[in-house]
Amino acid sequence: MQTLQLKIEGLHCDGCVRSVTRMLTAIPGVQRVEVSLAQSRAEVSFDPARTGVADFKRAVERAGFKAP
Repeated sequence: MQTLQLKIEGLHCDGCVRSVTRMLTAIPGVQRVEVSLAQSRAEVSFDPARTGVADFKRAVERAGFKAP
């Protein structure tokens, strides 16, 4: 397992946090997701053989936010 922090732009409320959490958790290989509204970032624990940063950024964008 690997863990990384991903900056997320556009988080404004708990609903935003739930949306991003739901999208990231749905990615095969993701073990754990913690999204912080206060820090505007997500911490993702995942299997690097199954997924990676590009998948996380796509999921965040599909949720309506930006992951620069």
